[in-house]
Amino acid sequence: MDGAPYLRKMDLKVYRGYPELLKALEDMFKFKVGDYCEKELGYNNRSEFVPTYEDKDGDWMLLGDVPWEMFITSCKRLRIMKGSEAKGLGCAL
Repeated sequence: MDGAPYLRKMDLKVYRGYPELLKALEDMFKFKVGDYCEKELGYNNRSEFVPTYEDKDGDWMLLGDVPWEMFITSCKRLRIMKGSEAKGLGCAL
C-alpha cells in the first residue's frame, strides 16, 4: 500500500474530525490504523500503517498533530505510510 499512488481527491470539509476521516480512509483502502485518541494526539500500535499528511509548507506530519480546523486548511496530500517510516514525524510516535 505504501508508495502506491491512488490519486484520489477528497473534500476534507465533509468530515467533522479525525475519527470520521480515519474511518473513511480505512473503508476506502481496506486497512486499519488502530484507534485514534484526540486526548493523547496519536494512535495505538495495532497496525503497521500510520496516516500522514503534507502541509502547505511541504512538511510531513501525522494526522492529529494539529487541530482539525488547521489541518483542513493546510493539508495538501495524504499518505498512508508504514509506522517504521513515520518515526520522528510528530509528537504521537
